[in-house]
Amino acid sequence: MNTILQKKNIILNCHPKAKEDVIKEIGKMFYDDGYTTEKYTQAMLDKEKVFNTAIGNAVAIPHGIEEGKCEVKKSGLVIMTFPQGTDWGGETVKLVIGIAGVGDEHIDILSNIAVTCSDEDEVDEILKSSVDQIYDTFANIEGE
Repeated sequence: MNTILQKKNIILNCHPKAKEDVIKEIGKMFYDDGYTTEKYTQAMLDKEKVFNTAIGNAVAIPHGIEEGKCEVKKSGLVIMTFPQGTDWGGETVKLVIGIAGVGDEHIDILSNIAVTCSDEDEVDEILKSSVDQIYDTFANIEGE
């Protein structure tokens, strides 16, 4: 069974770094685990040029531009926490959830993440959580 999230792709307590570097790390994990081709990283970087993926409540959801969807082999997530926050195009984010969605699955994945992270208190709880707790929160998020 292909899972959308692997525990090894939940990285806690990251130090602040440039958002482009965070996206490149996420892209490498997607590629290394067979979720995407190498070109998907550039699709995520291109998305940031046209739309800042910070969605409020200290959360960013980097994902590829529409033209990059063909680079996704299977849907996946990468989750990184930044307890001190990291700059995301002028906004400080603490929870970064990289998304690779096959076809239109990314829409369902995005909406499920938005619901899960809709409250600042919920995001704070996620930031205090262990890898296992975060896995339990997000492993069942998927497209229809």
